[in-house]
Amino acid sequence: MPHEPLTTQQVLHVARLARLELTSDQVQQYRQQLSDVLDHVATLSSVDVEGVMPMAHPIELTNRLADDIPVPSMPLEDLLANAPAIEGDYLAVPKVFGGGGGGD
Repeated sequence: MPHEPLTTQQVLHVARLARLELTSDQVQQYRQQLSDVLDHVATLSSVDVEGVMPMAHPIELTNRLADDIPVPSMPLEDLLANAPAIEGDYLAVPKVFGGGGGGD
């Protein structure tokens, strides 16, 4: 069920609203592409969906949630062993704001 293609003025209006500067070739290209999109939407709008339940995903999904059971934490020494730099019991990271990080 194709409809009338968009006019050049309509494409220019949409481009202006989107703050796009288009060449005349682009206007013609987008005129056809946007008209095709509108035709596709019109086709989708004509599909009978009576009795079809809306869905968020095309396949059945079930979240796998593990039981929330508290367990002892990993020892701090083991966690810090993989850190590139440490200061005492903390990760050492470059300063981001002020204070002589070299990029001030």
